[in-house]
Amino acid sequence: MTRAQTGSSVTVSYVGTLDNGRIFHSTDEQGPQTFTLGAGQLFPALELAITGMRTGEVKNIVLSAADAYGPRLAENIISLSRQSFPAGKEIAAGQKLSIEFKGGITRVMVVTAVGESDVILDGNHPLAGHELTFALRVDKVE
Repeated sequence: MTRAQTGSSVTVSYVGTLDNGRIFHSTDEQGPQTFTLGAGQLFPALELAITGMRTGEVKNIVLSAADAYGPRLAENIISLSRQSFPAGKEIAAGQKLSIEFKGGITRVMVVTAVGESDVILDGNHPLAGHELTFALRVDKVE
């Protein structure tokens, strides 16, 4: 049986959970995921853990926050004046907004708080700062 190696097309099924047991993603809904090992389609630490696995092999893979979406960074949280938004635009906590920065860079940020004079936005990935666990099965290696 072929082992997964750099350049292999690998199909996997998995359930991804956080420390508290909450499922953040599963292939149950969309079906197994296929990727090319070594092509940078997955976190490098996850690719490394899959390298050498064979069809039918099952493994629990734990990625530290640093090996996944990284730590939550304070510099990704900003405060903008309420006047920066169009008059009458309703802004509420939990809302996602596309914010354009200098140089034409656009980021989607989540409103975390709305005050009378300012709005706090968080640009961290929702899974930043979390250890991720993948209960993973290799379905096919080609």
